[in-house]
Amino acid sequence: MEVNENMDQKEEQMIPGAAAENVQENAQNDAQDSAQNTLEYYREAYERERQKSNELAVRLAASQNQVQELNDKINQIKGTLFWRASKPFRSLYHFLKRTKARLSHYGSLRGILRKIESKSIEKKVRKSYGTASFPTPEVAQKQRETKFDRDIKFSILVPLYNTAENFLTQMIESVQAQTYENWELCLADGSDAEHAFVGEICAKYCAKDSRIVYKKLEKNEGISGNTNQCYSMATGQYIGLFDHDDILHPCALYEYMKVICEQGADYIYCDETTFKGDNVDDMITLHFKPDFAIDNLRANNYICHFSVFDRALLEGTELFRSEFDGSQDHDMILRLTAAAKKVVHVPKLLYYWRSHAGSVASDISAKSYAIDAAKGAVADHLKRAGFRNFEIVSTRAFETIFQIRYQIEGRPKVSILIPNKDHFEDLKRCITSILEKSTYDNFEIIIMENNSESDEIFKYYDSLKEDSRIRVVTYEGAFNYSKINNFGETYATGDYLVLLNNDTQVISLDWMEELLMYAQRPDVGAVGAKLYYGDKTIQHAGVVLGLGAHRTAGHSHYRIDYQNLGYMGRLCYAQNVSAVTGACLMVKRSLFEEVGGLDEAFTISLNDVDFCLRLLEKGLLNVFTPFAELYHFESISRGLDDQGEKAERYNRESAMFKEKWKEILEKGDPYYNPNFSLDRSDYSLRMNESMNQ
Repeated sequence: MEVNENMDQKEEQMIPGAAAENVQENAQNDAQDSAQNTLEYYREAYERERQKSNELAVRLAASQNQVQELNDKINQIKGTLFWRASKPFRSLYHFLKRTKARLSHYGSLRGILRKIESKSIEKKVRKSYGTASFPTPEVAQKQRETKFDRDIKFSILVPLYNTAENFLTQMIESVQAQTYENWELCLADGSDAEHAFVGEICAKYCAKDSRIVYKKLEKNEGISGNTNQCYSMATGQYIGLFDHDDILHPCALYEYMKVICEQGADYIYCDETTFKGDNVDDMITLHFKPDFAIDNLRANNYICHFSVFDRALLEGTELFRSEFDGSQDHDMILRLTAAAKKVVHVPKLLYYWRSHAGSVASDISAKSYAIDAAKGAVADHLKRAGFRNFEIVSTRAFETIFQIRYQIEGRPKVSILIPNKDHFEDLKRCITSILEKSTYDNFEIIIMENNSESDEIFKYYDSLKEDSRIRVVTYEGAFNYSKINNFGETYATGDYLVLLNNDTQVISLDWMEELLMYAQRPDVGAVGAKLYYGDKTIQHAGVVLGLGAHRTAGHSHYRIDYQNLGYMGRLCYAQNVSAVTGACLMVKRSLFEEVGGLDEAFTISLNDVDFCLRLLEKGLLNVFTPFAELYHFESISRGLDDQGEKAERYNRESAMFKEKWKEILEKGDPYYNPNFSLDRSDYSLRMNESMNQ
């Protein structure tokens, strides 16, 4: 009995162990089956993709054959007598086509007439930017004798390649004419044997002027390689980049030396013009630039010429990178300005960019690879700045003027604040457009009701209660735009605020995303939209300080047709501005609270500009984007401020604004060149003396 009992006990003890082994064995079998199934899945997926790859290869080969056949046919056509004989007609056709396209950019007959008027003004004053602005012998001598606090040598780099004789001599002599004389001219020559005269001419100048240094290259290394060879010859503390067919104003280095000594500038640029022939007075396009604006620079190389910089900025990096040939200057400017401590714009026209067949100044299509290189340069810069998953696309203005679509981080909530008194139809149109057109869906609408009297508006408020995203809060007291928005902000639950007028209507579906992609950046304060009147003329495209009769602030490109590209394409890319209108303004809620909201002393006007200037004081950027578009039926709600008590109130608030921001107004808007008139919003030049005088 005892034996049997012991055996039974042992069997009972063995059973759990065996069961565990079975469980383990089953688990191993299941794992093997799972691994086998996974392996089979990937084998099948691989086979499917391999088959697709084969099919695509076949289609690619067929497409290449088709392209070759079409090219052969085109070549056959181009070889015919008819093709050669029809060249004048084809040239005329393309000229008319280009002319039509250019005229369409002005939008309407009114736009064309406005452009003609602006060009007429420019024609009257452009001579003052040419040889008439060159210093007299007395002024030149005075500049040569000027003693500066620092002893700076400028090394001017000029890569040469088959340079025309007259272009070469004019370029060299424009450097020799500089009133600041501590410079060296570094010439690296990659010309072919047929252009041996380039070296001969340079040798003559070198023999007479020891400041000119010449090197004949064994082979042409392209513009990047040749410029880098120039740099290897340089001994100066500051480096200047100069094209072999262009001309410098005699005072260029003198003006640059002034800002180096007075402002500590380590990167400097100036205004410029294109010209034709051998006379700088035969100007084509004058380009007056803003002060340093990073969003402008990312969208297009507005800095361009004449770039001069402290060579210390090149430590740890290259001058020109060959992978960006065609846009190597844009790449370099993005890299060096990012490293610079003080970028300074000299608002004088000091660089003359010659336009001739084959030059970029003549036609960007002559160097189409420059477009891809420019996109690559901007992409490289954005990656180094920490941006990811962005998109760079050309705009209708120009192939190298870009729209940059930044990735929106997360899904932050946006609180839209809308003050309202009566005006049922206006508010309904505004709310309906937001609800029906907006592709961004994480938002709330807060309507700040203020002293409405009509029954229909309160009935409309009641109907809105069905939408949980919309709330109506009541502000008691007289109308004060600043107080009402500050009041509405206290009810907001979003991370971002949009100040929005009730007389607006959404046009672009992604308007909130376009505002948000900039507002989310840590370096950005306020972001404003492109607003149109009902007739599609522009109501707002950024605010310029000092513009208008009161010399407080005004809207740029005011009343210009929506199809217009704007000055140098400025209506087609996001850019930095001093201020944007509060009719549609996005800002982080935390920033709004940090600066104390809107200044309630500004009851109606200029509160938005004042708010933006306080953001600028914090070192933040304000951005205008043309890709967020709305209608703004301005002042429908409360009328205009041009007569009676309203005019008096506007005058009082203007005086208060000018006193509060006196110093900034005296300096002028950094994003609006002082050569422009403050009496016109279309970037027309001043009729009195130019800044070159």
